[in-house]
Amino acid sequence: MSKKIIVLLGVVALTACTTQPRQERHAAVQTSERCAPIDEASVAALFERWNTSLQTGQPEEVLENYAERSILLPTLSGVNRISRAEKEDYFEHFLATRPQGKVTERQITLGCNMAVDSGSYTFHMGNSGEDVKARYTYTYQWDGKQWLIVSHHSSLVPRDK
Repeated sequence: MSKKIIVLLGVVALTACTTQPRQERHAAVQTSERCAPIDEASVAALFERWNTSLQTGQPEEVLENYAERSILLPTLSGVNRISRAEKEDYFEHFLATRPQGKVTERQITLGCNMAVDSGSYTFHMGNSGEDVKARYTYTYQWDGKQWLIVSHHSSLVPRDK
């Protein structure tokens, strides 16, 4: 091909790109990701789903709330749990205490296919009758079918001095 034809094809291609209305280009970017609908009440219900799964006493049931690629930074262990086996190990021990959680304070933040639920909760340990106060953050992500936990951080409330 001659240089003139190559230059002409380049100019035509650039002109085609710049003649598309700006609004159409912007609209195409906006619709490239669909956001799953969710509201604060639905995010609060995700915690209740998780808490209900604790009542089964089955680690496998609890793990159904977590995405395959997720992290658990648990309340009663200093070990970060990344693999399914690590999370299962934690919940085997945690569930043996017969915990039941109750949120006492929360703040929910909504995003596109992500939601964050942070605050304070208290676990009543059925075996000992002890109440354990902790702070938490659950980050949920829409996987195309359901909302799952991708990050769960929980820590004991420090004693004030």
